Amino acid sequence: MNVRLTKTKSKLFGEICISGSKSESNRLLLLNAIYNNIKIENFSNSEDSSQMMLALRSKNKIININHAGTAMRFLTSYYAFKKKSNIILTGSKRMEERPISILVDSLLKIGASIKYVKKNGYPPLKIIGKNPTKNTVNLSSNVSSQYISSLMLIAPKLRGGLEIDLTGNLTSLPYIEMTKSILEKIGVKVDFFKNKIKVYPKENIDDVTIKVESDWSSASYFYSLVALSDRANFILTSFKKKSFQGDSCLTEIYKKLGVNTSFKGDKLLISKQENFKKPNSIKLNLVNSPDIAQTIAVTCLGLGIKCDIDGLHTLKVKETDRLIALKKEITKLGAKISITDRSLSILPTESINQNINILTYDDHRMAMSFAPLAICADINILNAEVVNKSYPNFWNDIKSVGIEYFIE
Repeated sequence: MNVRLTKTKSKLFGEICISGSKSESNRLLLLNAIYNNIKIENFSNSEDSSQMMLALRSKNKIININHAGTAMRFLTSYYAFKKKSNIILTGSKRMEERPISILVDSLLKIGASIKYVKKNGYPPLKIIGKNPTKNTVNLSSNVSSQYISSLMLIAPKLRGGLEIDLTGNLTSLPYIEMTKSILEKIGVKVDFFKNKIKVYPKENIDDVTIKVESDWSSASYFYSLVALSDRANFILTSFKKKSFQGDSCLTEIYKKLGVNTSFKGDKLLISKQENFKKPNSIKLNLVNSPDIAQTIAVTCLGLGIKCDIDGLHTLKVKETDRLIALKKEITKLGAKISITDRSLSILPTESINQNINILTYDDHRMAMSFAPLAICADINILNAEVVNKSYPNFWNDIKSVGIEYFIE
């Protein structure tokens, strides 16, 4: 499915109910599979969370999680110490190119039985459930926080719990804090001081109901729409003023790009600043929130603001190499962009090229981050159904607030 977006009126308004965070939902799914008595409200409707749920319910010997990277990492640890498990965990062709050796090596050190089916260091994985032999592990922390969260989530059911010693600079720290918070909500004790995490054992938990906060990554596209509009007002639900989602930092970032944020209960109110004077440039480090880098880069392109973003080294191992993908598509639109293995820099262009076909590279965030440019130019988003990975209602939701598009 391709979507043709036509230059849209820049006065937009509406109320959107955004689905629960897939980051929180997937953590709770795994914990519910372990304890069986967690009720989850405002559960994510993303394809990733659906894949995770299906995988946990599967009785098959081969479990295919397709493009769901979080599921691959969380399930690797889950099956490593699940009694009587004997499975092959696999995914899409791109998943077979996404490294997992740091997590596997850590699991092997504490007694797991995991073998690479094809290429060393990459899925598919042959996993046989074992009892752990150790309760301490060293782990490099500068690649993906999901490796750390994966170990934390299965730790309370290990005999003696687990102590994780981290080496290197922490990446996406808020997501480790999110995992800690969720574990504590179900009654698990967690100590996290400097570069040491200790998760204490917990054989059983009381029945608990947890409402998932809506997804801040999904909210970022509406922030971009407001920033690029002459006038816009959106109400988004259900959000918390103090969030453990790293992407909630976009409230402060977009304040610099002309967007006001306020809260009314669990509703997030965002609107265009009156008499906004845009800056000539913006410089950011997104090491704790790399998933909003594409949205911010495209927003700055549309506003004609010079943009320098650092802390993006994890983008190279996402659904696609997002830095290369951004360079290719932004160049087609007429701007100059340079990248390194951890940063990007965009020089503004006086006019954005019209009717450009934006490739999505099987990456949901490529599709959604470029869509707000419809306010500035006619563009075409190819393979637009990739949004299902995290935000299946995306196209309907942006149409409801005034963005015109046609399916081709």
